[in-house]
Amino acid sequence: MTDTASAASAYPNPLPRWVPEATQQYLAHVAAGRSLRDIAKTAGQAPSTICRRVRQIEARRDDPLVDEALSTLAETASAPRDHTIAICKETWRMTAPIRTPLDDESLITREARRILRRLCETGAVLAVAQDMDKAVVLREGPDGDQTRTAVLDRRIAQAFAVKDWISCLKQGRIARYGITSAGKSALKRLLEEDRKRRLGNAGFAEAHSPFQGQHATWGKRNVSGENGAKTTLRVNLAECPLAGLARRKGPDGKPFLNMELVQAGERLREDFERAQMGPRVGQNWDRFLTGGDRGGFLADGGIGEGPLDARKRVSEALDALGPGLGDVVMRVCCFLEGLECAEKRLGWSARSGKVVLKIGLQRLLQHYEDRYGFVPALKD
Repeated sequence: MTDTASAASAYPNPLPRWVPEATQQYLAHVAAGRSLRDIAKTAGQAPSTICRRVRQIEARRDDPLVDEALSTLAETASAPRDHTIAICKETWRMTAPIRTPLDDESLITREARRILRRLCETGAVLAVAQDMDKAVVLREGPDGDQTRTAVLDRRIAQAFAVKDWISCLKQGRIARYGITSAGKSALKRLLEEDRKRRLGNAGFAEAHSPFQGQHATWGKRNVSGENGAKTTLRVNLAECPLAGLARRKGPDGKPFLNMELVQAGERLREDFERAQMGPRVGQNWDRFLTGGDRGGFLADGGIGEGPLDARKRVSEALDALGPGLGDVVMRVCCFLEGLECAEKRLGWSARSGKVVLKIGLQRLLQHYEDRYGFVPALKD
């Protein structure tokens, strides 16, 4: 039994499907009175995990939208499931369970496409006043004047807060909310679903998963085609960790990695891929399908079967970097590992890999300048 089913079984009416797992576990414990061990046993999780989630949700009840949403969800889920028929002096009265916008997942998703996009604008906030059924999106202009750009139901805003798409920036008579990183990822996922729907999944190259799309930063890049013609392609700018680091700012306000360092790292990655020096992911059938070489080894065989020049350039660059610097540059630039993953694999302390990576890229750039006089240009 899944945790969603276990949490829903604690109520006469199941909770909406969009409610996060941690929130369902919190309501099962606080509102339905189930013990933490019972919830953990049914969900197949540790009791400490359930306890930590319950504490985190309880701490978020200081947010007025979150508190209102949790109270509404607990009330509607605990209402009688069947219609109640009461007889009063020959009068039949039927009362049905109360339905609110919190029960309409399609409405929440549709409004998310509109509101989250507005909240991504510079200076945009979601304003929620006390005892008001509506919330408004306000965008501050360069002169300090505020423009109303969207209006939504208060219950929809409550759902956004429960899903952690928005967070309270300032409480008071008029609370102000801003979009979170989870909200931006959700918007990117929804836009990716819309793009797939428009394209009709035509072609394997465009059939990306919506969850893959939420972690992508799409842009355009000019590449060289046949006869030297330039072609514009849609690429994922966040594919390489260097691209993300290049967008970060240092303490001085300048980019953490300048374009020369990024280009040096991309040059090493291109040589690495051309040399085919990565680990194999399948069986090598070359020797079995070639009768004359069966039982022997090619002179240029083995783990690196790519062009000799590319392999030589990679070896020279790693020799110039040396141990430590070469390890982190290889993992981030060639294997496309994140800094946190690289730090764990190398046994380094947290947040130390970023500085070492920058030093390694600086030495790599110096190697290219000493060896070639410049960084070899990328083919695309």
